[in-house]
Amino acid sequence: MDLTLLYRGPLESCDYDCPYCPFAKRRDSPERLRADRAALERFTGWVAAQTGDELSVLCTPWGEGLVRSWYRRALVELSRLPHVRRVAIQTNLSCRTDWLAAADLDRLALWCTYHPGQTPYDRFLAKCHQLTRMGVRYSVGIVGLPEHLEAAQRLRAELPERVYLWVNAAEGRSYADPEAERWTDLDPLFPYSRRPHRSAGLPCRTGESVLSVDGAGTVRRCHFVRTELGNLYDGSYRRALAPRACPLAVCDCHIGYVHLETLPLYDVFAGGVLERVPAAEVPALRRAGSPGATPRTTGPHAPPVTDSERIET
Repeated sequence: MDLTLLYRGPLESCDYDCPYCPFAKRRDSPERLRADRAALERFTGWVAAQTGDELSVLCTPWGEGLVRSWYRRALVELSRLPHVRRVAIQTNLSCRTDWLAAADLDRLALWCTYHPGQTPYDRFLAKCHQLTRMGVRYSVGIVGLPEHLEAAQRLRAELPERVYLWVNAAEGRSYADPEAERWTDLDPLFPYSRRPHRSAGLPCRTGESVLSVDGAGTVRRCHFVRTELGNLYDGSYRRALAPRACPLAVCDCHIGYVHLETLPLYDVFAGGVLERVPAAEVPALRRAGSPGATPRTTGPHAPPVTDSERIET
C-alpha cells in the first residue's frame, strides 16, 4: 500500500506571536507536551513497523514542532526507514539546524515559513543558507500581506534560485488584480492560492491514498473533513480506503487542494508534494499558474471560487 499521512498531534504551542495565527504564543501545559511526545513516538513506532507499505509523512502541527526534541528525533528516525519515501514538516525554522546532519537527506525535507516581525530577516536567511550548504531539500514561504511584500522581494532576490518561494493568500483577504500580479511575480503559482477552489463532488485523493491522522490515531480523509474513517493502530481505517468526492463546498488550504484530482498540482509538485517543492524551475510554470490559464489535468478543471462566492469552511 502506498499512503501519504498528514500527522497532527496535540501540540498547539508556538514560539511566535503572528497576528494572523490563532495559535500564536500559545503555551502547552507539561501534561499536554508529554501527551504530544507520547503520541508522536507511538506514531513513529507504527510507521517503522509497516515494512510492507510505502509511506510518506507530513507533520502539520498547529504549533512549532522543531523546537521540541521529539520532533527532531522522529524526523531523523523516519528518514532512515527504507519504506518511507519522504518525511517533511511545516516549520518557522526557529530551531537550530545541526540535528539534520543525522538524517537521510534524500528523504527528509522542510516546508519553511518566514514570519516578518517574529524573527530578524538576516537570521532567517542565514538559516536558509545553512540548509542549502547542508543539502537539505526545502521550500520557503510567506503570507501575502501588503506589509510582507518587501521582505518577500528580498527573499526572492537572496535565496538560491532553485529554492521555491511560495506565497499563501492571507485568510479572508481579497486580492485585486494589480496586487495579485505583484505576488504572482514572486510566486507564479500564487493564483492557485488567491481564491478557494470549488471542491464539492469533485474527486480527491484524500480518503484513498492520503489520510489525516491525529495524536490518538483517529484517521480522517483530511484535516478539514471531520468524518472518521477508523483508527490507525487497530487497522480499522484500511477497510474505509476508497475513492471519494469532496463533501465540502470549497477547499482553500494548500495541504487540502493540492490533492484535488481536478488540479494539476501533482504534476507541478511531482516528487515534492509534501514539502511544496515543484518538479521544475518555477518560472517555467508561469503559464500554468497565471490567471486565466488552463492548467494541465486529466479531468475537468474546477475554476477557483470568486471573492463574492467565498464560503468559510
